[in-house]
Amino acid sequence: MKRSEPIPPVVTSLAAGVAGAAVLTAVHETTRRVAPDAPRMDILGERAITKLMRGAGRTPPRGKKLHRLALGGDMVSNSLYYAMVGSGRDAWLRGAALGLAAGVGAVLLPPVLGLGRTPRGVTAKNKAMTVGYYLIGGLAAAAVSRLLAGDDRDDA
Repeated sequence: MKRSEPIPPVVTSLAAGVAGAAVLTAVHETTRRVAPDAPRMDILGERAITKLMRGAGRTPPRGKKLHRLALGGDMVSNSLYYAMVGSGRDAWLRGAALGLAAGVGAVLLPPVLGLGRTPRGVTAKNKAMTVGYYLIGGLAAAAVSRLLAGDDRDDA
């Protein structure tokens, strides 16, 4: 089925970004609830919010409220990040590259950013799972980008 008007590239990019972030978050949240040794990237988000709020002289929330705030921040930032998958040419390659880069960054950067050690991130299995989650998000963003492009060719 062909559309009468193409979807603007910015809309495609944003929709792809939201899809990638939603898939990443769903995989992470589901896995952490069923696997005791699953990566806990949500804890890093909570640490980041706490650090930013304290730096601004505010008292950060605790418990479920902090967790929801961290998930919301993750959704916004990851949506914008995965939106760089864009539309058209090489979306699959960009999605894979962005996913891998984010996953490697999630494993290596927390101590550099003053967020402490990656929770449960000391094993090779845990590190691989973390990179895999972000890769899945990047590929989901690419899939939505290609779907919204209206065909399966990689030259649109």
